[in-house]
Amino acid sequence: MQQTRFQSLILGSGARLQEWAVNPWRRLSLQMIVLLVSFTIGGALGSISGTLSQLDPLSALVCVVIIEVAARVRGPLLRQSNQGLTVALLDMARIGLLYGLLIEGFKVL
Repeated sequence: MQQTRFQSLILGSGARLQEWAVNPWRRLSLQMIVLLVSFTIGGALGSISGTLSQLDPLSALVCVVIIEVAARVRGPLLRQSNQGLTVALLDMARIGLLYGLLIEGFKVL
């Protein structure tokens, strides 16, 4: 198949994002955006499953699987020298999801 302009833009987006995030303030702002978005997603998952109260075990399992997969993917990414931004964003997503779920759990108590 012939590679289109759109496909080449999508494939090069990660490299362009890493070039853009060389500035420490941009990198920090991107990490904070990922942290807050994942915190919101964690809170939404907790409140939706708490409201329905039928999917609590299933939603907990899904969240644990997502966090564990992210932890397992982190190791190989650390071994690659050019994946520093990816690892930082993955860590922020894990932390935000976990804190969002914990806050929703404390609201239930």
